[in-house]
Amino acid sequence: MAKILVVEDDVDLAAMVVDWLKFEHYSVELVYSGTEGLDRLQSSEYDAIILDWELPGLTGIEICQQFRAEGGITPVVMLTGKDLVSDKLTGLDAGADDYLTKPFNMKELSARLRAVLRRPAGLLDNVLKVGQLELEPTKYLVRKAGVELQLLPKEFSLLEFFMRHPNQVFSADALIQRVWMSDSEATGDAIRTCLKRLRKKLDDNDDANPIIQTVHGVGYRLRA
Repeated sequence: MAKILVVEDDVDLAAMVVDWLKFEHYSVELVYSGTEGLDRLQSSEYDAIILDWELPGLTGIEICQQFRAEGGITPVVMLTGKDLVSDKLTGLDAGADDYLTKPFNMKELSARLRAVLRRPAGLLDNVLKVGQLELEPTKYLVRKAGVELQLLPKEFSLLEFFMRHPNQVFSADALIQRVWMSDSEATGDAIRTCLKRLRKKLDDNDDANPIIQTVHGVGYRLRA
């Protein structure tokens, strides 16, 4: 389950976007000002950002410029009522990956979001594949060797994150930042409990060769 930050000061529109993205099985955080948006980006990590242009505090353009200047690489979909080509170029030049003009259809927002979330490896036709595992984020399905697995929401989110980053090692703190909500009270124990449940469902009691490995003193990784 990809983790999305929505920065939008229109309360009604923000509520519709958040409800739609949750229906699409995304994990969503919402803030209403540019200052809050930049603070979140500097303290947490996300898979994508939906960013309004005109915001109190800092504009979407200013946020995007500063985020990119600080090395941020998270894809950004810019929302705005501005529809001139020059405005679109301004947004893209500031570092946005895509641009959506208000009013827009939620299905188009989903399509733009899927496009910026695509990765060069591992994702084909919205299906993540690593070894015998297949995960379809939009359908909320996981299969191992063709057999469907029943995962709890947080287990699904954790597995999706690992499958987007196979063979990479992540500490418990990094997993909390990327998979759990930034305002949650998740701990290392919560990570270990979730991993224990997930491994039990993935490994068929093969404790000697777990799909999600522990790198002692460092963290965890998905064995590709």
